[in-house]
Amino acid sequence: MTPVPTNDNPFAGDNSGIQQRETAARWALRIGSYIVVIITLAIMLHIFVKGAPVVFRSQWPFVNTQFLTELPATLHVIEDQQGNHIETDVNGADAIKKKLGDNFRAEKTISYSGGGILGPIVGTALLVVVSVGVALFLGVACAIYLSEYAKHGKFLEMVRLAILNLAGVPSVVFGLFGLGAFVLTAPTFVDVPADRSVFSIPLGFTTLSFEGWDTCVLSGGFTLAFVILPVIITASEQCLQAVPQGFRETSMALGATRWQTIRYSVLPFATPGILTSSILGIARAAGETAPIMFTAALAFKDKLPWQKDLPPLPADASVFAHWEQSVARFFGIFTESVQALPYHIYTLAAKIPQNEYAERAQYGSVFVFLVLVASLAASSVMLRKRLRAKYRW
Repeated sequence: MTPVPTNDNPFAGDNSGIQQRETAARWALRIGSYIVVIITLAIMLHIFVKGAPVVFRSQWPFVNTQFLTELPATLHVIEDQQGNHIETDVNGADAIKKKLGDNFRAEKTISYSGGGILGPIVGTALLVVVSVGVALFLGVACAIYLSEYAKHGKFLEMVRLAILNLAGVPSVVFGLFGLGAFVLTAPTFVDVPADRSVFSIPLGFTTLSFEGWDTCVLSGGFTLAFVILPVIITASEQCLQAVPQGFRETSMALGATRWQTIRYSVLPFATPGILTSSILGIARAAGETAPIMFTAALAFKDKLPWQKDLPPLPADASVFAHWEQSVARFFGIFTESVQALPYHIYTLAAKIPQNEYAERAQYGSVFVFLVLVASLAASSVMLRKRLRAKYRW
């Protein structure tokens, strides 16, 4: 008896109306894409219309250099006994009060009354340099181990699951972690431990005290490094695994060691993706607000990190003394609190009384920040293309 043939094709049968459903699905997807593009353009256009006039000018040099190269200014309003008000800056306030003498009644300060955003730009750059340097070293090292050395098993699965969970942790939790781990308890070398020191280890010539780094660039940078670490680990591991296995087998067959194989036959071809993930990590680190509120940022600061006041040297100080002070000033940059663009924008929008300057500075700061992020994204695309053209397989 001949078996009756059956048709197991799920797409066979009545196709009436399928073209209409295909068209409806295509239009639904297209409309969704259009909505995303329109919202993005609306946001960018709003920021451009409000922020571009703050940054650019219609006359030479066409850029508002004052806004980009000056620190935020504080307005000092001094009142005399007759009720007259005198407005000045921080440099003239003391002279006016001294001149008024007994006629001085009160002084009021208004933060963000003028100036620019040089301080937040410099602070953001310092935080990004520290965070990306730490995260890139730890992230690539972890990715190489997971991809090239670790044995497949439950432990490896648990590590990868922990990395994925770390990527989903809210940034405010990282801020609290940074507060406890770096601001309050990180190890530092001191002559005399502070009262808040968790414990200390005498080393003879100095003391290793676990009393924290206070709010500074180092605390904020290390905290941001843990924020972007999962992204760099995951992206770097995927880039390493994408390199053909034949590259490894050929290198090993020629007598290369495992590390030589990774160094010369795997890493060069994974570098484009690793650098791209690093640049995207920079964009995220630059935009975080909550972690740096706990660990590094100040709402207002009228000095740059390297403008720290140091004791003056005597006139006959040696060259070594000048060199030692220069070294102390350089490393002191990373132990100073700073302003950062995200927190600066938040402060302008929500923490000070709104005035004409504050509103203009908000949009100007957002515009500069978006230009910086867009520049990073564009540089990552260009760098990826160049490296892919160089290391093509």
